[in-house]
Amino acid sequence: MKKEFDIDRLLKKGEIKDELELERASIAERKLRLISKNDPKAKSKRQKLRKLIYDFENKHWKNRNGITNSRIKESNKAELIVQKETAFFDKRKKLIRSKLKRLGLNQQEFGKILGHESKSYMSELMNGIVPFTLKDLIIISKLLKINLNKLIPTQIPEEEKNKIEKKINSLGKSTIKLNKKEFAIT
Repeated sequence: MKKEFDIDRLLKKGEIKDELELERASIAERKLRLISKNDPKAKSKRQKLRKLIYDFENKHWKNRNGITNSRIKESNKAELIVQKETAFFDKRKKLIRSKLKRLGLNQQEFGKILGHESKSYMSELMNGIVPFTLKDLIIISKLLKINLNKLIPTQIPEEEKNKIEKKINSLGKSTIKLNKKEFAIT
């Protein structure tokens, strides 16, 4: 996966750059809809995010005649990647919640243990809207006894896999092979 999606970074940047970011932003916007009912900050983030989504779609998808096959292919690929990411985050969230339940902790209490006082911020973390820090994930792993492989997305994009394979080939290291099934999201 490319870097985990971070809504705060995207809002600070002020624009969506490609189809993958658009798909990630669209999922985040839907998740924020639920959070924003009780949190004015989340509501504000959602409004700003909706504007960025609108601007991108207006620029790249408004003129039907200008939509190329490569744009459609890029959009379809981005959608598949985000579906896999969403499945990962949902599975991670269920795993963390089940461990918390066994310990008699709720999400907000666990957020305090991690140093996150805001209920909505913890919700954003759990839903993959903003990324956990590596420190958070290590603490979660140690306290809840969850293998880090179940907490950290380890997939690498196809483009990156291709670069690595080319570099391995250019070095003449035929003994180094990638496990293509586990290595990349296609």
